[in-house]
Amino acid sequence: MGCERQLSDCGIRPTAQRVRIAGILLSAPQHRSAEQILASLRAAGARISKATVYNTLNLFAERGLIRQLSVDGSRAWFDSNVAPHYHFHDEASGALIDVPVPEVEFSRLPDPPAGMQVAGIDLVIRLRKKL
Repeated sequence: MGCERQLSDCGIRPTAQRVRIAGILLSAPQHRSAEQILASLRAAGARISKATVYNTLNLFAERGLIRQLSVDGSRAWFDSNVAPHYHFHDEASGALIDVPVPEVEFSRLPDPPAGMQVAGIDLVIRLRKKL
């Protein structure tokens, strides 16, 4: 399915800049920061502002095309895999690695506050080299 179609299916008008950003992020399952996407666009000769990249990524996340992740508080990551999954985070390199849901088992969760329900679980397993 082409990027234009994916955008349209999510109710996003497929402008040239949005299609270019989607083309980078949706080309494969990956985790990229806005800065990495901006650098890729500029390396390919695109003239695009940082604000446009951020606004576009936030729109994509709002519409469910991608998933925004907050891993270490230093920057947002954008995940092209919106299926349920968790993450390993390599603290040295910053790399994120998908962890399939069946690989993790929760034995008990606390009851949510009155009037609330659990909408999902985000799990980041931080990694570092063994000493």
